[in-house]
Amino acid sequence: MEELIEILEDLHPEVDFDTCDTLVDDKILDSFDIITIISEINETFDVVIPAEEIIPDNFNSAKALYALVTRLEEE
Repeated sequence: MEELIEILEDLHPEVDFDTCDTLVDDKILDSFDIITIISEINETFDVVIPAEEIIPDNFNSAKALYALVTRLEEE
């Protein structure tokens, strides 16, 4: 989870990713941020996020994103 938080904080150091659960809903993350996050997750965790998983629910919080990464690692 720490590595994921670092990726997110590099994009938006002003956001408290431990508590925020409206990253997409409140437009904190835009489409370019999401593309960057997907690329960083691919490099860091060696996980490919399929297109059907690129939905707001999976990117609204660091916890949701980490759950996605964990699930994809197990597949």
